[in-house]
Amino acid sequence: MEINISPTKEETGRAAAGKAAEILRSVLALKPKVSFVAATGASQFEFLDSLCTIRGIDWGRTEMFHLDEYVGLPATHPASFRHYLLKRLVEKVQPGKVHFIEGDASDAAAEAERIGRTISNKVIDVAFIGIGENGHLAFNDPPADFETEKPYLVVGLDEKCRKQQVGEGWFTSIDEVPRKAITMSIGQIMKAESIVCTCPDRRKAEAVRDCLSADSPVTLHHPASVLKRHKNVYVFLDRESASLLRQ
Repeated sequence: MEINISPTKEETGRAAAGKAAEILRSVLALKPKVSFVAATGASQFEFLDSLCTIRGIDWGRTEMFHLDEYVGLPATHPASFRHYLLKRLVEKVQPGKVHFIEGDASDAAAEAERIGRTISNKVIDVAFIGIGENGHLAFNDPPADFETEKPYLVVGLDEKCRKQQVGEGWFTSIDEVPRKAITMSIGQIMKAESIVCTCPDRRKAEAVRDCLSADSPVTLHHPASVLKRHKNVYVFLDRESASLLRQ
């Protein structure tokens, strides 16, 4: 694991975008298409803003997979992750192919199976992810399932996760936050050839310490700690999120 610390969240986003662009371009130099996973949330703002401005990426030869989505929320809802990705990535760079999770499908379990079949025969070249305030990866809240072989799961969202969504301004109260989501599983995330993890802000400092410190264990109670088992992870922090990190 390579950990990079920048003074500000803006510089963190630019550094992460630079690494992401480097990976995308290097894969496209060798293959006709590059497949990537895109995350959402406030931690990805600066990263995606920077990535969309970098030249030299043939986005028409990319294929995007959606990391997670709320159950029951339409794509038109401002807090929908489809809405987020459309506005912050898809409409700006126009990937050649986009696979969204339909969170408002009539049968969430069937939708998880559908999107799972879509990704199951793909090599994911790079996953762009963050870490939640409770240490989650995607919507795999603690205790996370490290063993499932399913690519996507229907999961319940814990209270800390739901409060984070209110704190970031996506909802006005916790009662508005959906209680379930469809999420990419830990196992599927870990199948990515490379992972670029962008995690700025002081509110993430405890999760960064618990998951990424050199002496912290890999445990399902701190889901992002599993990143230590991946062969090719690049973590981008700012001074605030790294403030409690034990190296």
